[in-house]
Amino acid sequence: MTKDPQPRVPGELLEASLDPDPIVQFQQWYQDARDAGISQADAMTLATAARDGTPSARIVLMKIVDDRGFIFFTNYRSRKGRELAENPRAALIFYWEALGRQVRIEGTAEKIPGAESDAYFDSRPLENKLSSLASPQSEPVTREELDRRYDELKRQYGGRPVLRPTHWGGYRVRPDRMEFWQRRFARMNDRVVYQRRRDGSWEMTRLAP
Repeated sequence: MTKDPQPRVPGELLEASLDPDPIVQFQQWYQDARDAGISQADAMTLATAARDGTPSARIVLMKIVDDRGFIFFTNYRSRKGRELAENPRAALIFYWEALGRQVRIEGTAEKIPGAESDAYFDSRPLENKLSSLASPQSEPVTREELDRRYDELKRQYGGRPVLRPTHWGGYRVRPDRMEFWQRRFARMNDRVVYQRRRDGSWEMTRLAP
């Protein structure tokens, strides 16, 4: 029986070929993932922790990445929102299995300005806007109650504009550590980490797999 061929790994992960800015490097890898046709290349694991250190993690979608960090949107009253209010430290993971690549990000989360959340909310489909109003995220609820609330809101708003609720908006994770991992033979994988210095610049270090 022949073994399945190893998935293709594009290029080599060499320090000389990496951008000195890890966010720029991430944007290059993210575009590679999209160009490869990876479904929901923007899906990332978000890990948070309560004040007592109890961790939790879930998949969310990255909506914006720029030189300031990584933005996702959620209900501020959800478990992740409550935990970020207690402890703003957060971690993100992107994993693109088809490319044999992973990016780990550690940083501090902060709410983005209301105007930025408004702009994104306005761009959402009507159904998504209504679900943001209908769902008391992370609270106990029955399916019937949730569907009834959604239907009531649909009738209530009709063709009228739906404004962003005050309990919903965006967070930006500002990274201070980013690690790029790429699969190689015999688990001799590449790991290169960027650590932010006090002056805001980045230091790059190779780690053992």
